[in-house]
Amino acid sequence: MAGEDIHAVSVAAMRDGRFLLVRRGGAPSRGLFAFPGGRVEAGESDEETARRELREETGLIAGEIAPLCEMTIDGDGGRRYRLKVYRVLQASGTPVAGDDADHIGWYTVEEMRDLPITASTLAVAKDMAADAGK
Repeated sequence: MAGEDIHAVSVAAMRDGRFLLVRRGGAPSRGLFAFPGGRVEAGESDEETARRELREETGLIAGEIAPLCEMTIDGDGGRRYRLKVYRVLQASGTPVAGDDADHIGWYTVEEMRDLPITASTLAVAKDMAADAGK
């Protein structure tokens, strides 16, 4: 039986060398820290999903966002996630955990290394931090 192919997006926001992360309150990745994000719904563009997920999980309203990278992640039960990561260039509001996020915070890459975190989130954050330091 072939696994399910899931189209999803994540939203990477960095401020003063810190990244906005949520701790997942539900599957997949329950208990792990990650960028806000989720499945692309039928009829929704990737960018619309990125904006919706950021708003639902953090309360922030995205201003300018830009595609950052794409990757494929193998999940449980033969699922494969086609993940497009967007970078938030501007956002407004006060972050508050919502939807399937049970915690929210801003973390440096060094702090992220000590968290239960998805490998893809840490890899993207390390790349973004390295680019910001150039």
